[in-house]
Amino acid sequence: MLDVKVIREKTDWVRARLAARNAGDEAKIQQILDLDDARRKNLAESEALKAQRNKVSKEIGALMGQKKIDEANAKKKETADIGRKISDLDKELVEIEEKRQDILLRTPNTPHDSVPTGKDSNDNPVIKVYGEKPVYNFKPLNHIELCEKLGLIDFARATKISGRGFVLYTNWGAKLERALINFLLDLHTKQHGYMEIEPPFMVSRDCMFGVGQFPKFMDQAYAVQEGADSETLGKQYLVPTAEAPLTNIHRDEILKESQLPIRYCAYTPCFRAEAGAAGLGTRGLIRVHQFDKVELVKIVTPETSYQELEDLLANAEKVLQLLGLHYHIVTLCTGDMGFTSAKTYDIEVWAPGQDQYLEVSSCSNCEDYQARRMGLRYKAADGTNRYPHLLNGSGTALARLFVALLETYQQEDGSILIPEILRPYLGTDRITAQ
Repeated sequence: MLDVKVIREKTDWVRARLAARNAGDEAKIQQILDLDDARRKNLAESEALKAQRNKVSKEIGALMGQKKIDEANAKKKETADIGRKISDLDKELVEIEEKRQDILLRTPNTPHDSVPTGKDSNDNPVIKVYGEKPVYNFKPLNHIELCEKLGLIDFARATKISGRGFVLYTNWGAKLERALINFLLDLHTKQHGYMEIEPPFMVSRDCMFGVGQFPKFMDQAYAVQEGADSETLGKQYLVPTAEAPLTNIHRDEILKESQLPIRYCAYTPCFRAEAGAAGLGTRGLIRVHQFDKVELVKIVTPETSYQELEDLLANAEKVLQLLGLHYHIVTLCTGDMGFTSAKTYDIEVWAPGQDQYLEVSSCSNCEDYQARRMGLRYKAADGTNRYPHLLNGSGTALARLFVALLETYQQEDGSILIPEILRPYLGTDRITAQ
């Protein structure tokens, strides 16, 4: 969340950066300031009353020593009255801090000054193009047609088992998905220096607040209930992304500066209820409730975070380069950025059968926004406790990568040519109809 000290010292800048998001969040700044003023006033009154109580308590001791019992009892009544006032102020302080905290948790991050101003995705500038769109001497099929012809995914039975928005990979489809996961994990751990983690696929409510999923995206999460015990509902949630468990590994800890940078990667399935918001009646892998992803997370010092963001982007790009897929990179404008991000790059891969680019990776620097929410700090060389910057990126999301791979490498005879880098993982150079 935002630093209240920064809000007070750079109020106009914070308002302007939030206004650039075009969501009206700048109005929350005055609410935060008003509540912070009330908090300061409350603390000042409380401290003054405590000082007065201490003074009166000393007077009581002196009066008792002088055997002035009636005067001492009057002073005792005075201290009791002061104690009640302090108690009332303490209760009021809790309410003020809860209100302030709630608004802070619902206020998004401020976009970095380098982020282009814009209203929506139409204003996202393309900053890089890699490769060229493939050209075919036949009409390319879409991934649904290819999957059905080659027996890679059974969409109908997936719906029968779990409902709309779920996928049943079969035979070579299941093997290809597993091959891609292993390829991604090997690439990022062996070549890019990330530590592999296998996290739980459920996280606590606190973790969801820490990563910034809650409270804004609470309606998009899958809450878990333990058996028939309804009181446990909402204590744990299925992970929307491995970012949730990875960033929370060091929640409420103080790291040593020598431990940084920390780089984690993990494979998890990702569960998102929001996928059913619209258009899920159309079969396919573009928008589903459950999909596989390999996630990259970094915990770094503030001074290095923007170079680390560029490195993170290069790590995600390498996936598509090795697979020989055409893609471009866009910088998300202020009106299209994620809630927790200060700056984000999206990698969008070309899918010939869709005749469009599909986002397969978002690489974001959240600066200290998430670290503040989860109480993660590090002890700097000068002995002070500081908040690190947290970065995350898809390295990459599998469902849309699967789509782009099938549609790009389809052959006229209906088979799928497998990129050379994947052949050792899959054990074949081509997928054909069985």
